[in-house]
Amino acid sequence: MSEPLPAAAESIYAPLRRRMVQEQLRNRGIRDERVLAVMGQIPRERFVGTANLAAAYDDRALPIAEGQTISQPYMVAAMTAALQVAPTHRVLEIGTGSGYQTAILARLAREVYTIERIEGLAQEAARRLRELGFTNILYRVSDGTLGWPEAAPFDRILVTAGAPRIPSPLVDQLAEGGRLVIPVGNAESQTLVAVERYGDKTIERPLMGCRFVPLVGQAGWGGSPQGRDD
Repeated sequence: MSEPLPAAAESIYAPLRRRMVQEQLRNRGIRDERVLAVMGQIPRERFVGTANLAAAYDDRALPIAEGQTISQPYMVAAMTAALQVAPTHRVLEIGTGSGYQTAILARLAREVYTIERIEGLAQEAARRLRELGFTNILYRVSDGTLGWPEAAPFDRILVTAGAPRIPSPLVDQLAEGGRLVIPVGNAESQTLVAVERYGDKTIERPLMGCRFVPLVGQAGWGGSPQGRDD
């Protein structure tokens, strides 16, 4: 469990945060000003754990508990920009993890529903996010590949783990004109895909190569092939 950092830590981390936004995000093509502003505000150091504080703003993914990771800042920014979140949107996040991506989404959207399959991670993330003052996040511990049916439809869905295929339950929970962003591929590498729903039809667009931990669940790795094959 991570402890709150002293207020003086802001003087240490704020310059690193600004450098991250300029060098890792803006200079590499991230143009969404809302995403850049929020990533310049959220204290990433609160999400990486004490063992990785010195690397909090490094240009790489970092390990967290339970064999999971907190994604590279650039990948967080790229996925969030691809999601195109508006202030009125209700967003479903699959894979709470450390809660860092959750925090970014919660600053951009009206509400965030976040699902984590590992209870310890979910509890720690919820505690951390509440300490940081977030009040527009709802939490659930369950199989994220099945989504949150009773709260659907969602304007946006973000999946923060690599899936063997696009899970049909998540597509079904998209609102009309809604957008899903998900890494799809094998265990070693995936392609980030944006899916838009229009009635019974979907449009899928490949965005970029990536590599994430596996999306485990009934419609992911280890489950039945309840999804849309590429």
